[in-house]
Amino acid sequence: MAKLTLTSFVTLDGVYQAPGAPDEDRRDGFEHGGWSYPYNDEDFGQFITEVFGRAGAFLLGRRTYEIFAGFWPKVTDPADPVAGKLNALPKYVASSSLTKPEWAGTTVISGDLAKEVTALKENTEGELQIHGSGALAQSLLALGLIDTVHLLSFPVVLGTGRRLFAEGAVPTAFKHVGARVTSTGVAIHTYDLAGRPEYGAFELPEQSA
Repeated sequence: MAKLTLTSFVTLDGVYQAPGAPDEDRRDGFEHGGWSYPYNDEDFGQFITEVFGRAGAFLLGRRTYEIFAGFWPKVTDPADPVAGKLNALPKYVASSSLTKPEWAGTTVISGDLAKEVTALKENTEGELQIHGSGALAQSLLALGLIDTVHLLSFPVVLGTGRRLFAEGAVPTAFKHVGARVTSTGVAIHTYDLAGRPEYGAFELPEQSA
């Protein structure tokens, strides 16, 4: 049975929208696309190589799938650590509008999300990986189906944009299981799902007489 993992790039103010290019996602008038580019370095590349090395299959939202499908099939070197995996391994797209995917190895899932993803986890070896796919990630986090989150926090604040943990998110607790910082200041934190938050209160110390 596969572990379902999410790798997400976010700014310090939690924005996940359009990290890779100016025209990647201009919804809501977003003008800051490509904000992750200046922070690419060897440390970042090493981490991504490690993540893709554990992949058994990919689960993507429609928007991220279309971005990937427009780029990665053109990278034909099978030794490329990202393209080699994306082009060779099964890809599942959660979409009610995509009907004829052209990228080889793609299957569209459009039924009950919880049931479909649970079945994928049960029938995949290695990791079933989500990359980007913010709306899908939010839905699966709310369902408690994501096992591990790799949260890459970039040292930039944008002030606008779609946020991964938006208002109304289901309260969720995580266990911190790993961390590193790249040479350009990207903080990479890994969290395992730990259920719902626990609550308490700090009490004032008793005053001596």
